Amino acid sequence: MKGTKLFTFLFLFLIVTTVKSQQKKFSVHTVAFYNFENLFDTINNPNNDEEWLPNGAQNWTSKKYRKKLENLARVLSEIGTTENTNSPTLIGGCEIENRGVLEDLIKEPKMAAHDYGIVHFDSPDKRGIDVALLYQKKHFKPTSYVNIPLLIYKKDTNTKEKDKETEEDKADKDKIEASAGERVYTRDILLVTGFLDGEEVNVMVNHWPSRSGGEKKSSPFREEAGRLNRKIMDSIYKINPNAKIITMGDLNDGSYNKSVKEGIGAKLKKSEVKEFGVYNPFEQMAKEGNASLFYRDAGDIFDQIMVSETLIRKDYSTYEYWKAGIYNKPYMITTTGQYKGYPLRHGANEIGFSDHFPVYVYLIKEAK
Repeated sequence: MKGTKLFTFLFLFLIVTTVKSQQKKFSVHTVAFYNFENLFDTINNPNNDEEWLPNGAQNWTSKKYRKKLENLARVLSEIGTTENTNSPTLIGGCEIENRGVLEDLIKEPKMAAHDYGIVHFDSPDKRGIDVALLYQKKHFKPTSYVNIPLLIYKKDTNTKEKDKETEEDKADKDKIEASAGERVYTRDILLVTGFLDGEEVNVMVNHWPSRSGGEKKSSPFREEAGRLNRKIMDSIYKINPNAKIITMGDLNDGSYNKSVKEGIGAKLKKSEVKEFGVYNPFEQMAKEGNASLFYRDAGDIFDQIMVSETLIRKDYSTYEYWKAGIYNKPYMITTTGQYKGYPLRHGANEIGFSDHFPVYVYLIKEAK
């Protein structure tokens, strides 16, 4: 009889525990990154935009520009909505001509209802393209933002002893090369600090140097970008050892490349991430054969979002990383021809979306 009572008690306890766990509610925010691929207006600006004018090589008309904005707005408004009814709270973007195109983008009907703000700086990039952060004003309040230049020089491609140099040596070398070497003008790194529903979060938006000239020859430039990311993170940690940091972007490298693995120090598994470390959920996704773009007929994930150790502690009383994804709905994919299965991009007869698929992560917190 006692055994029966004990069994009944345990059974009821398990039912109550299960019901309570099922009743837990979480606040969810989507954080996304998207390469907008040549988001240019039709105005002749003092940058390298001649190709993207009505009389330029792309025959870029106002009608085409408006369709491009409409397409991007559709994608951006839908990213992550399988798990979160709200569109992304934070959107990092690249290949952006200027602030004006972003102002046009957030006025699109599918974006306007979410009341996005803009953080943008002009970069010295030779193509005239920048990075930026869009944020929903009701959820995110920026407190500071800065564009941090990536100083790289052509001489850097031949420095085998670079990793052995001290920080002082590197600083001195930068001064020398700035006057004697030929600088490679590329995109700045955007750092935005703000409060996500009252919790401080640091967000970095990147668009690393391309593989122009070949992967091996250009790799040192991206390795320098990875080291700069790490340096920025370390600077943030000196101020706040518990800082939450997200770094995102089109890295033009995979999760396995030296720029990411050594430069940033990103890890494949959460269990490998130590204090002040970085977790990269897209490394496992790449191992499983997923892709955010196709480069020379091979799929890869150059678009990545990485999170600091402080976002994977599973303490859901504050915002924590939950899971990641690549947004690649059928309407965004080329269905016929040589590039079947690739992202549907701009062509002679069709205004597509981008040559990249966007990536995203969810941040969640247990609701009180």
